[in-house]
Amino acid sequence: MIYSASSIWAEYKTGNPYYYLLRQGLFFGVGFVGFIIAAKIPYTFWLKQANKIFFACLILLILVLIPGIGLVRGGARSWIGIGDFSIQPAEFMKLGLIIFTAKFLSKNKGILKKNRYFYAYMLFVGIIFGLILLQPDFGSGLIMVMSIVMLLFIGEFQIKNIVIGVLAATAGLTLMILAAPYRLERIISFLDPWSDPLGSGFQIIQSLYAISPASLFGYGLFQSKQKYFYLPEPGNDFIFAIIVEELGILGGILIILLFGILIYLGFTLAKASKDSFASYLVFGFTSLLMIQVFINIAVVIGLIPVTGVTLPFVSYGGSSLVISMFMMGMIFNVMTTVDKDLSFEFGYKKKKPKRANR
Repeated sequence: MIYSASSIWAEYKTGNPYYYLLRQGLFFGVGFVGFIIAAKIPYTFWLKQANKIFFACLILLILVLIPGIGLVRGGARSWIGIGDFSIQPAEFMKLGLIIFTAKFLSKNKGILKKNRYFYAYMLFVGIIFGLILLQPDFGSGLIMVMSIVMLLFIGEFQIKNIVIGVLAATAGLTLMILAAPYRLERIISFLDPWSDPLGSGFQIIQSLYAISPASLFGYGLFQSKQKYFYLPEPGNDFIFAIIVEELGILGGILIILLFGILIYLGFTLAKASKDSFASYLVFGFTSLLMIQVFINIAVVIGLIPVTGVTLPFVSYGGSSLVISMFMMGMIFNVMTTVDKDLSFEFGYKKKKPKRANR
């Protein structure tokens, strides 16, 4: 689908229709090696190294803000690297903060019931969110914060704290929207895209033009019309629109179903794990996946304002794919540790061997 969605744009931009396909294949190779390595490393290793991993991610997040080190693309200073080969520190911070929070919750059970610790931790998360906003990368920051909130939700805290937190977050988001004109434009274009069809509403209108005419089976593979310079960079955040346009409603449902199965198995594994760190770790990673998938698809079909969020495993993007596959390797290690025969996934138990007759 990356080839189908990006080939026209790639040929126009680079002269090679396979440009993005080949690069994504390279990223997949790196990600697959990362998956194998993460699957072999005992998850307890991440518990011991959680602080170091977090601080390494924090250093990257600070370095990307320094002119000359951080690369600017699309108006955001979100990458570190050389030329086209670069990484997004925000993607690494998602992983690092979940590992750090999983350790914090497993080592300090019930501590969030005390108001001062809850507010202190939310302030800590807010500072990291602020560093990501400075790039600016609102989408990645929002996904990270929502994932941590879900982790804290199962970390035994008082309900009144989450209510206060939601109210404070709402007030903060409102101020951020009012402070940045482009965010306000996105809200307005979300409410009425046709008020500025060639400006802020252009992308969502073209996305809806791709999805709306699609029948049950779509136009057919490689037959998208919107990828011909109508939908900007269709292989990235809006690839789901091209999938529905070419493969129809059934293609879109299949993608959602596959993600649904993966998310269900993740939450089932988190529940089955007896080790609190492993449980928090898998729950956090699964929450991250679920939130990112929801936000991406919701943006594409016009349910929420446009924000730059990739569709995990599907959209073009090296950092997202490599980090996602590494994360899956960590989950796989927990899975093999919890139950090697995977019986918990399907709700059955292994039959006990019959005793020999004496």
